[in-house]
Amino acid sequence: MRGRFALFQTRRTGVALLAVVTLAGCAAPRSGPVGGAPEASSREMAVYPAQGQSARRADRDRYECHLWAVKQSGFDPARSSARSSAQTRAPAPRVEPDPPSGTSTTMGAVAGAVVGAAVANPQRTLEGAAIGAVVGGVAGNAADNAREARAQAIEERMADRRDQPREQRADNYRRAITACLEGRGYTVR
Repeated sequence: MRGRFALFQTRRTGVALLAVVTLAGCAAPRSGPVGGAPEASSREMAVYPAQGQSARRADRDRYECHLWAVKQSGFDPARSSARSSAQTRAPAPRVEPDPPSGTSTTMGAVAGAVVGAAVANPQRTLEGAAIGAVVGGVAGNAADNAREARAQAIEERMADRRDQPREQRADNYRRAITACLEGRGYTVR
């Protein structure tokens, strides 16, 4: 009896350790662009604090409004180049989901198998693992499909914005940043 209990405890500890190691692989630091102060747009704007905002507050507001205007217009004057003709444009970037497709399906199946084996009756560990793998794989596949759809939608929006003429996008950016700054109590000329 004692030997059987020790074997059960060893198996249970091994399964728990495997689950922890497997799920630890799911955690990854987010990577993204590093923010910096926006450069001046092609047409300089004069921004005056109309409500006595400090210089530090004005810098922060201008930066936040810049980020918002870039998001609204799809145009970033800090990354804009003098090239405006279609012949000199680089091809549209391909948006890839992060993590790549299939990752969540695989991780869901593995995690489901581990959990299924851990919670199953000791005589039916294999069946529990199989059922858990199927359920985890289905859930992971749903997450992969959703991530792929988001990447495709982003790619389509980028293509739509890319088709607008550069100056129109720059004007949209100027209108957006002006509206944001005026909404925060600045006079923009």
